[in-house]
Amino acid sequence: MKSNLSMCVLSALVATLVTLLLTNRPVFETEVSAAKATGMAAGQDRALRPLVPPGRVPDDIRRFSAEEQNNISVYEGVNKSVVNIDTTAFRRGMFFGDVVPQEGSGSGWMIDKEGHIVTNHHVISGSDEITVTLFEGDPIPAVLVGSDPQNDVAVLKIAAPPEMLFPVTFGDSSGVRVGQKIFAIGNPFGLERTMTMGIISSLGRTLRSKSGRLIKDIIQVDAALNQGNSGGPLLDNQGAVIGMNTAIKSLTGENTGVGFAVPVNTIKRIIPEIIKFGKVQRATMGIDFFFKAASGLGVAHVIPREPADVAGLNGIERERVRTRLFDGRVVESTRWSRKNADVIVSIGGKAIKDTDDYLAVMDSRRPGEVVDVVCERDGNRRTVKVTLGVER
Repeated sequence: MKSNLSMCVLSALVATLVTLLLTNRPVFETEVSAAKATGMAAGQDRALRPLVPPGRVPDDIRRFSAEEQNNISVYEGVNKSVVNIDTTAFRRGMFFGDVVPQEGSGSGWMIDKEGHIVTNHHVISGSDEITVTLFEGDPIPAVLVGSDPQNDVAVLKIAAPPEMLFPVTFGDSSGVRVGQKIFAIGNPFGLERTMTMGIISSLGRTLRSKSGRLIKDIIQVDAALNQGNSGGPLLDNQGAVIGMNTAIKSLTGENTGVGFAVPVNTIKRIIPEIIKFGKVQRATMGIDFFFKAASGLGVAHVIPREPADVAGLNGIERERVRTRLFDGRVVESTRWSRKNADVIVSIGGKAIKDTDDYLAVMDSRRPGEVVDVVCERDGNRRTVKVTLGVER
């Protein structure tokens, strides 16, 4: 058994070396190590994927190491897909009639030949003018197609010849691993198409967007990210987009080695809706205020004729109170009472303790779905069916 395994390993090594010699490219240590580790036998239907595909190593980079060749290939393959975004917001100054322009910048990346560009919502939020600069040429006016503040994603569109548009390759963020090598390309401090590299430091982080909602499954990276990197793509070592660089954790506003990216699977899911509707169509029960309760999330106000109201859920109500004064007089007043207000315990089997739980369930559902809502009123628990509506 041991002899046969050794022969398999030896055969795999010989086959790998022969292939490398025939394709006239350098030996990549990762390939030889992989062959040793797996004990693959020659002829098995399982190919090693080199960092730079066979026969595609340009002559001008052959002098570099295998890792450097890969870095160069990733940059040269994606660099034309990354754009610089400049914004201008006109605000009134301190003097009458004075208008002061406030400028900002960020990054973005092309997703198709129609001129659609993805960036962060916070990069373009509040802007009166947006311009995009491609890998060559002058700034081009851009229009905002739509955005999703909850996930900090926005889609722009420019009018440019298709031959100047280079869409990215979408990856799959569900398979990323801690320790995986990553690249970030963006425009820190206005320095166009700057590449930094590092690894994925952690997965499953949560980040609160400026809208107050939690963005889940955030990717944490140690690649250098600075002001202007926001909206740029996060890439794997094949040049596929696995996320969008969104924020850094810093007391000074500059890189500290802790950056965050929205996973590309989230972006892929919401882009079609943003392009079609200008926003993401989220499910809602039509409740706009809540209060904390021991058994769940209390309903403070139900929007009239919205799903929760139609299903019979109650919010806080005014009640009349009679108070006897010290001189014997009785006066009437009103106060808010939670006595008949419903407390949501669970939605669709998911326990609800706070508004983050509620919003997470709504994000996982679609308008028109019917969900079972377990709620309590004045100590009595019941289940009601609610047909979810569209968040306005």
